[in-house]
Amino acid sequence: MRLPSRSLTFLPALLLLSASLSAQTYTLKAPIASKPALLISIGQSADVEMVKVLLDRSKLDYKADPQVKAGGLAASGAKTLIIAIGGSSKGLGAAGISADAELDRAKVLLAEAKKLGLKIIGIHVGGEARRGELSDKFILATVASCDYVIVVAEGNADGLFTKLCAAAKIPLDSVEKITKAGDPLFKAFK
Repeated sequence: MRLPSRSLTFLPALLLLSASLSAQTYTLKAPIASKPALLISIGQSADVEMVKVLLDRSKLDYKADPQVKAGGLAASGAKTLIIAIGGSSKGLGAAGISADAELDRAKVLLAEAKKLGLKIIGIHVGGEARRGELSDKFILATVASCDYVIVVAEGNADGLFTKLCAAAKIPLDSVEKITKAGDPLFKAFK
């Protein structure tokens, strides 16, 4: 069966479109992180539990300590810090930490991580539901210190992550849903 010649002109475009829909591409082109990793929370949201599930599924070597202090980084033996970024007033209350104290902890913790030469991966999986004034404080305080950031697309609907990452020249990868965030996270490790 012969296709009309007009149909043949659209065939390459159709093939290109179908290939782009089936394959996720990432801005991080090569692994940057080493194992083991330490998973922490900045903002004490429940998102850290979702990131644990992603890490468990990928069988990545990590420990979790959502409330680690700067002094605990060296003792952890971690080479990479994975930060679940997202504020929760309920999570902060349960941890007995004010938002200001959490911001202070983040500042000191990130400075210590840089001093120790840890790679820092920020991940925001809460989507639009975990955005707002409280989370934005932690996002603004954290992203510029990251070496790589992964975000669920609806959590970046306003372009805040895009703007912060572009300003600091940080690779940013966006995924459509939480379950897809494990792939770029796993690929970030050597």
